Amino acid sequence: MSEYEDVAAVGDLPEGEMLGVTLSNRQPVCVYNYRGTIGAVGNLCTHAMFHMSDGVLHNDGTIECAWHGARYDCRTGAVRRHPAEWPLPVYEVRVADGRVFVGPEVSAPEEQAS
Repeated sequence: MSEYEDVAAVGDLPEGEMLGVTLSNRQPVCVYNYRGTIGAVGNLCTHAMFHMSDGVLHNDGTIECAWHGARYDCRTGAVRRHPAEWPLPVYEVRVADGRVFVGPEVSAPEEQAS
């Protein structure tokens, strides 16, 4: 797991909550617990660079930016509501020994929202 970084204890991330962390390469990441599944997306809204971890994780699996209300699917990073036009990057996540590890980016915000 050398390419994975230990970012938090599982206990620091109750269900329905998000946590902003910064990786060693200075990438801001939003780690979330959606219905018991821990995942991670980029922590900067692609619309106005506001921290996604300061927003809301909704029951439908979308993360809403607190600034202008853009929404993204937490699992895929896809835009679900404007004003955002570009998806969030998504990161690999592993949970082991009560710790949350964030790994490499698995998708980048390359596709424009439809």
